[in-house]
Order: sequence, then C-alpha cells, then structure tokens
Amino acid sequence: MKAEQLPATLTRGLAPIYLLSGDEPLQLGEAADAVRQAAYKAGYENRKILTVDAKFSWVDFLQEIDSISIFSDKKIIDLRLPTGKPGMEGSKALIRYCERLPEDTLLLISAGKLDKSAKKSKWVTTLEKQGVALQVWPLDGTDLVQWIQQRMQRRGLSTDKQGLGVIALRVEGNLLAAHQEIEKLYVLYGQGVLTVEQITQVVADASRYDVFNLVNAALTGRVDRINKTLTGIQQEGIAAPIVLWALAREIRSLISIQQQLDAGQPRNSVFMRHQVWDKRQKLVSHALSKLTRQDLMGALLIAVKTDRQIKGEQEGDCWESLLEISLMLAGN
Repeated sequence: MKAEQLPATLTRGLAPIYLLSGDEPLQLGEAADAVRQAAYKAGYENRKILTVDAKFSWVDFLQEIDSISIFSDKKIIDLRLPTGKPGMEGSKALIRYCERLPEDTLLLISAGKLDKSAKKSKWVTTLEKQGVALQVWPLDGTDLVQWIQQRMQRRGLSTDKQGLGVIALRVEGNLLAAHQEIEKLYVLYGQGVLTVEQITQVVADASRYDVFNLVNAALTGRVDRINKTLTGIQQEGIAAPIVLWALAREIRSLISIQQQLDAGQPRNSVFMRHQVWDKRQKLVSHALSKLTRQDLMGALLIAVKTDRQIKGEQEGDCWESLLEISLMLAGN
C-alpha cells in the first residue's frame, strides 16, 4: 500500500496489524498518526509504547500481550523498530503474536527501511498476511512537486509550476524542510495565491540566514551567535512573524517533550514522536537539561507579547522581544 492510500483504507475499518516502514520520517510519522487517530475513534483509548533498543526485551513484549487478555479494554501496542531488524528473538515473537492474535488489540509497528532480505523474511510475510503493510519512500521529481502542491492546498495556499519548482529545489527532497517552508509562507502571507517573487524572497532569505539557525544557536546557549544571526535575519528583511513562529514552535515542542519525559515515557519514543532525529537529539537534550518548565512558560508568555507587538496591539520593539526569547532559550 502507498501512503496516500492509507486514509481511505482506514475509513473502511481497522486491520489488527499495521507495519509501517521506510526512511522518510515525515511520511512515516504521519502514517502512524493516521492509524492512531482512526484507532482512537474506534474506541482504542489505551496505548502502550515499546521501543526496540539495546535495553528492550522481547519477553516484555510477549508479557505485555499476555496481560492484555486479562482485561477487556481496547488497546494499541505501539511498537517502534528503528533499525527495521527485530533479530531472531524478535522475529519469533512477532510470528507468535500473529499465531494467536489477541482480541481488542491493534499492533502498530513503525520500522526503519526494510532491506530486500527483510521483506522476504517470515516475520514480515506473516505480518502482511494478518494486516496491512505500508512502505514510504523519499519523494523527488514530479512526485515531490505534487506533494508540495497538496500540502500547500491544506493551508489554503497555491502557486504556479514555477513557484512549486522553487520550493522543490530549495528542500532537495527533504519533506520536513518542505513542510517548514510552507508553514513560513502561510505565516507570512496567509491564505491565497502566491507569486514566484513572494516565494523566492522567503526562500532566498532562508538560504542565507535561516531562522532555524537562530533556534539552534539559542538551544546551544551561544549568545554571540544569537546576536549575529538575529541581526542578519533582520537586515535581510525576513519578516518578524516567521522568526516568532520558529521560536514559539520550538518552545511548545520542548514543553511537550519535557512533560512526557517527566511522566516516565522512554526518551527515544518521545524524540521520535516529536520528530527529533539523531542530529538534533543532543541539542534538544542539552536545552532540556538547563531549562525548567517555568523558563519555557516564561518564554512562551514573551512570545505572546511579541505577537501583539508585531500586530501593533502593544507598545515595544518586536525584535528586542525576539532577542529576549532567544536568550531565555539559551538559559540567560
């Protein structure tokens, strides 16, 4: 099954097993979200997240399944398999699960890219017979352009082929980057038809002084880099709402991550859910180690004030407030 076929399939009823795999994180995450949302609507209100890492035990997986039979509540087993390789013990456990499917249980497996041998393995073919298998692929060429067009339409945005091409060229197949570009365009221009000039201006600015470089500088606590980057952003003419959007988005993400970690949820699972991949995990962990909940809520309040300043509803320089938010994220 292709990713775009999943929503229609879910409306026709749920399968007992969903195996989602691939190395394109945005599509994989959104497919898993779609399955979870459909399951919640069908009454699967409980969810157990299991991440297969160095500390994981497949015995725990089987015990979790056995415990389900004692209770009648519908439950989702959200199994994360980053490597796409369960190993011999895991393969046997998954096959065993399929041989005695528990009632009122949905198994959702999110896996990394499956190689050729894995696709032909017994554990994969057994899962496919009992449920739904979906593999996501990186997009390029016309597929990427079509995806960008559809994602813009969700935001009430549209442009011509040349405008779509500008975005496609900028993101180079990175769908997370494409999503961020579209969000910035929406924040800056709102709904409507965008010209090539409008898109080019935002994309060109981003290529020189990307607002996400400001966020990263703040998370690392580099005050000198914060000042230099924010000054460069302002001089290049990037709109203040885009800068605020990027900072506020990061603050809300950190608050959510912190809440889930405090609740005892596994760090790898929380990071995956918030699309914090390998390159940013150290950065986010460093920020969380120095920022309290009070710090983050304070930064969010300044963001609200900044929004009013941008709209002319409150006195003050919005760029000074953006600097204040950045320094707060830096722990200063």
